[in-house]
Amino acid sequence: MDKLLDTIVEAIDDKKGDNIISLDLTEFDGAICDTFVICNAESTTQICSIADGIEEDVQKELQIRPYRIEGKENGIWVAMDYGSVMVHIFQTEMRKFYALEDMWADADLTRYEFE
Repeated sequence: MDKLLDTIVEAIDDKKGDNIISLDLTEFDGAICDTFVICNAESTTQICSIADGIEEDVQKELQIRPYRIEGKENGIWVAMDYGSVMVHIFQTEMRKFYALEDMWADADLTRYEFE
C-alpha cells in the first residue's frame, strides 16, 4: 500500500494540490478503507486535473484503476476509491465545511510538505 499512497501523494503535488494529508484508519473497526488522502484546490478545473493526474499516474506506475470515481461532473468534491485508499479532493471551502480531518481526529495524521 505504501507505493500506492506515495504515487497518489506525488500526483497531487504534481498538479499543485494544497494541504495534502493522509489519515491512517487501520485501527478503526468498520472503516471503509485503510487510508484517507485529502487535499484541496481553488478551482473545479484544478480539482478535475488532480483527479486525472492521480488516475493516470497510478495506472502508469502500478497498473491499478480506481474502483469508482465520484464528483468529477461538478468538480467540487471528487472521491476516488482505490480499495485500501480513498482520495478526497475538495474545493477549499467545501473541505472546511465537511472537515473530514475532524471527523477522524483520533486517526494518525501525516502532512505532506513539498518545496
